[in-house]
Amino acid sequence: MAVSWNGVRAVLFDLDGTLLDSAPDLAAAANVLRRDAGLDDLPLSHYRPFVGTGARGMLRIALGLQPDMPEFELRREEFFQAYEGLLMQHSGLFAGVPQLVQGLEQQGRPWGIVTNKSERFTLPIARREATLGRAAVVVCGDTTPHAKPHPAPLLHACERLGILPEHAIYVGDDERDMQAARAAGMRGVAADYGYLGGVDSTAGWNPDAAIKNPLELLKLLGMD
Repeated sequence: MAVSWNGVRAVLFDLDGTLLDSAPDLAAAANVLRRDAGLDDLPLSHYRPFVGTGARGMLRIALGLQPDMPEFELRREEFFQAYEGLLMQHSGLFAGVPQLVQGLEQQGRPWGIVTNKSERFTLPIARREATLGRAAVVVCGDTTPHAKPHPAPLLHACERLGILPEHAIYVGDDERDMQAARAAGMRGVAADYGYLGGVDSTAGWNPDAAIKNPLELLKLLGMD
């Protein structure tokens, strides 16, 4: 049965890989740790597909570390400190995101950010990037007791916006985003232009729709 996009009153977005191409800064931070360990830098292409997995993925690629290893916590904090020093130095919005946001705002549809990224990084990024600073709601990985794929962050965002989950959609580039959307009772849209965790197709995530660039969302919503 075809999915109806009528009644969409608000749009919620993942951050990394959906609105923001943060891979350059995250890769640079991971390479700081490699240089500290006497290793050569890895190219951005090695890191990009796994940006959505956060520090866990970056440390696995950069140093072969797993969360159950004794030094993981120390290296993760070192990675975080390196990333803090690089915020928005090499990263920026995906092409089309400013126009997408403008289109939503012109139609009176509030939009927000729901990310597993902690407030420690998300809020400074939103302050530095004017477009992101216009979000009607920002829910971070440590805003609620649970992170995605748990539905709590999405439900919290809907509560803050004063809308029912069935009147919102969630756009993201990771399977956990689609899982969270379903669990929250809202429609999920896969951002096929994002990082995708190394998969070739998002079809296996069973999204309600998929877009190849940000502006396709306006077309999906009948707003182009």
